[in-house]
Amino acid sequence: MNTIHLFDDSNNGDDNRLGDLEKTIIVNSLMEIPFEDRDEEWRDTFLKNIAECTLKLAETEVVVGPDGFPYFQLESAPKDQNFQAFVIKNRLKDFVLPRGFGIAINTQHENPDWVFTYGDLVNFFLNEEFYTDESIFSKKNTPTIIGKDEEILVGQPAETILPQTVRTQIREFLDYYGVKNAKIMLLARNYKDEENATQDLAFNIVANQFSTEKEFTNIMEAIGWFLPRHYSYIGLDELAIDNGFMPL
Repeated sequence: MNTIHLFDDSNNGDDNRLGDLEKTIIVNSLMEIPFEDRDEEWRDTFLKNIAECTLKLAETEVVVGPDGFPYFQLESAPKDQNFQAFVIKNRLKDFVLPRGFGIAINTQHENPDWVFTYGDLVNFFLNEEFYTDESIFSKKNTPTIIGKDEEILVGQPAETILPQTVRTQIREFLDYYGVKNAKIMLLARNYKDEENATQDLAFNIVANQFSTEKEFTNIMEAIGWFLPRHYSYIGLDELAIDNGFMPL
């Protein structure tokens, strides 16, 4: 595989290049634990420390994963070696998210130590955590039928839900696969009932736009790679709701 050089750290100070030493030591120790011995405590400790520790930029900076998406490759920080340092938290906004990468850690091993989708990184950027358990989003991405007399609220997702950078990545992805003029809205249901209120992102994408049902399903599933895992999203006919959709 050819090396793809994208990383330029020449304009960044030491604060961006080097991470927290204590967190780096913790992460390096975690990486030495065999996979079969990694439990929930291992997972929680790893996720608590990985974003601010120092990692090494792999020689092959970007690789396309088995899922077809690009991943930025990082490795555990080596001891007593000069290496190109990388701190996830410090490089999300200016480097990783604008390029539409996920992050894969230690892919030089038989099994990577961890793989973050683009949406996982978006969630950390927005919420300081890679995975969110509880939210107002619906639990399942299922086809939505809007009842004739159902009261709903529609609007555009705020920057704190869907930053412009993320919008751009999804739009370019959809455009590449033939979904032109993609639009989006935020759909709120049961909004008068605080305990049962839910929300979903809706795209103007429906099955009859594609030659097969599988093509539609594949596109809808692929959108999830760009979004935090707790987000729910649906495809909805553009004419189903007046004045709801806006260009992505």
